[in-house]
Amino acid sequence: MPTPTARVDQARLAKLAREAAANAHCPYSNFRVGAAVLADGKIFTGVNIENSSYGLTLCAERSALAAAISAGAKNITDIAVCCLDAKPDSGLSQLVPCGACRQWFTDLAPEARVYIDGLDQVFTVSDLMPTPFRI
Repeated sequence: MPTPTARVDQARLAKLAREAAANAHCPYSNFRVGAAVLADGKIFTGVNIENSSYGLTLCAERSALAAAISAGAKNITDIAVCCLDAKPDSGLSQLVPCGACRQWFTDLAPEARVYIDGLDQVFTVSDLMPTPFRI
């Protein structure tokens, strides 16, 4: 995948992730998460969708990536994540995507920039997953 060069409006992408989070289905954790990805110039959103069989729960990040891939997107350049119900004093470890989502980033968007709503730092996928699983 080519290295992304065009800059996306980080605040706009974070806003869309925040808006998406309001639609999350999380009756067990009550922790709404939204994600927005920029792929091939289009934005795709996703939310966390919990299931009573916890292992079948779908994270917002994977939901958004699946929407992009399902629409035929090839070049995912930017990913924004919003943990709508995170406490103001939440540490970084409570805001960043889980390991499964990081592995999806590695496989589907290895050169993407990752934005966490509420943080000024821009992460690379390798910042978040320095030693991913590879075949």
